[in-house]
Amino acid sequence: MAIKKMKPTTPAQRGMTSQDFDVITTKRPVKSLLVAQKQKAGRNNTGRITSRHRGGGARKFLRNVNFNLPEGEYTVREIEYAPDRSARLARVQHENGDLHYIHAPNGLKKDQKIQVASVEKSVAIETGNRLSLKDIPTGATIHNIEITKGKGAQAVRAAGARAQLTAKEGDYAMVKMPSGEVRRFRLECMATIGAVGNEQHQNIKIGSAGRKRHMGIRPQTRGVAMNAADHPHGGGDGGAHGTGKPPRTPWGQLTLGYRTRRRKSTNKMIVKSRHDAKRRK
Repeated sequence: MAIKKMKPTTPAQRGMTSQDFDVITTKRPVKSLLVAQKQKAGRNNTGRITSRHRGGGARKFLRNVNFNLPEGEYTVREIEYAPDRSARLARVQHENGDLHYIHAPNGLKKDQKIQVASVEKSVAIETGNRLSLKDIPTGATIHNIEITKGKGAQAVRAAGARAQLTAKEGDYAMVKMPSGEVRRFRLECMATIGAVGNEQHQNIKIGSAGRKRHMGIRPQTRGVAMNAADHPHGGGDGGAHGTGKPPRTPWGQLTLGYRTRRRKSTNKMIVKSRHDAKRRK
């Protein structure tokens, strides 16, 4: 995928870039695999805003992505755009005729054959094929990794994401994650060969406020522009003196370097933290 620059006919388009849609082969999705996205504007079931700066935006139809494909051989029918995901989707057809959506690996082409391994039979180590970690050679690039056996792909699913199988010890495989963290996975967990496509997604420049509104993201007011009663950064004499304090959220929680990860149950699976390299620097 390449990045397309806009012709600067307006000030907003001068720094704006867009995605290259050359790899997309169709604009018509499978209706039976669509779900209309309900607009909640960041509110929960009680009507309270739990995710700020959300609302509006273009109407979206979500694609039902199957992260736990049944075993067998598939044919790639189309490569499609997904409005709710950074990755491209591949419309694949099982040998029994059923259609599914999966994340399109980098380099996957229309009419290509991919396979999902079974318990009894493994498959070739080729891009798009899905098999258990015990059958994948050390050093291979993988994505869509299961954390819990049988639950389907849970890790390494974003556009351009890739992980590397670095070692196998006992019942576990050591996988280097995109963040640099080394994590253990059970050998019977499934993974897909290759990296997720649309790798240039992170380099796109939005360029205009209206484009963000189309995405359903509303404006955000800076804390330093508020009164002292509304934000820890607010108030003051126009910036004549430095803040002298680390940045915080409107509720006083630290925003830089403050760890908010609550899921401690999987800490035992982390072999090397992604923070170790930063500490050495």
